Amino acid sequence: MVRRLGHLCLVTDRLDMMLDFYNRRIGLPLKYTFKNRENQVFGYSFACGDSTYLEIFDRVLKTKLWGGALVPLNPSSQVDHFSLEVGNLEEFKAQLRGRGVAVGPIKKELDESLQVWVRDPDGNAIEFKEYPMEKWHVETPPAVNVPQ
Repeated sequence: MVRRLGHLCLVTDRLDMMLDFYNRRIGLPLKYTFKNRENQVFGYSFACGDSTYLEIFDRVLKTKLWGGALVPLNPSSQVDHFSLEVGNLEEFKAQLRGRGVAVGPIKKELDESLQVWVRDPDGNAIEFKEYPMEKWHVETPPAVNVPQ
């Protein structure tokens, strides 16, 4: 059911500089601008080809909106989580639960995608995400079945 890596998420205290670097300097197309309830921009999603994305969020505003501990940035570990794109998130969640994985609730996000979260044995956050195909992707590659 896993198709590909969906996105990599970074946190920063220099969101404007990151926008300039990835969009204007590297040339990654800006796919989505994340705004909070106060209409403040707190993150960006950049297209990386083959329907993969790089998300970058302001560390303070991200924590304010979604909670969690506000930890200082560590230059050697600024990855917040990684995401795996799946098809039929409800079915995939049931499969994970059937395999004994603790899975959070399915949530609809600001970009209209659906997501669930798990943690690996080391505590790394993993997001399983189902993108709304009509908004995000042109072509869907075949899913890869995970052995049971």
